Amino acid sequence: MSVHERKERERANRHRLIVSTARELAETHGWDAVTTRRLAERIEYSQPVLYSHFRGKSEIVGAVALEGFAELTAALRAAVPERPGGREAAAAMARAYTDFAVRNHVLYDAMFSLDNGLLFADEATPAPLREAFEALLEPLADHAHPDDPGLFAETFWAALHGLVTLTRAGRLPADRVPDRLALLVDRFVPREGR
Repeated sequence: MSVHERKERERANRHRLIVSTARELAETHGWDAVTTRRLAERIEYSQPVLYSHFRGKSEIVGAVALEGFAELTAALRAAVPERPGGREAAAAMARAYTDFAVRNHVLYDAMFSLDNGLLFADEATPAPLREAFEALLEPLADHAHPDDPGLFAETFWAALHGLVTLTRAGRLPADRVPDRLALLVDRFVPREGR
């Protein structure tokens, strides 16, 4: 292994360490506890080393969010049969989405609530975001308007996100989540013969 390869490997390891430490701090103490000073202390590197990887907290939050989108994609794909489509697939996807948000609320905040510097719906949108959107779109595609299936999926996603956000904030009773999801799926993926 060359010196250059070793340094690149060390840099990649430091990068992963910063991201995992930021996530751990946020999960333990909240995102306000994630500061460059605290991260530098935890990973036992100087702040300039930290800044050689990330320009600031929003880029760190963005790196954590990218992990979150990869995990969300895996959760959605695991919940939906291999050939997605129909009410069962849409309902399974919706349950997987809300379950993910509940189980990973700190990660969900990094993905959707905090400044993470990530571009959505743009040519420069990172692959993990695109893949998560595809995992949302696939179970709905058969029911979307053929001219703009993305708009259909965005609207369904917005409704899911609203339900998650309002429930987490205590504005909607948590015990009614299954009823809300069933209603949402009924409106977007009607039963056959209706």
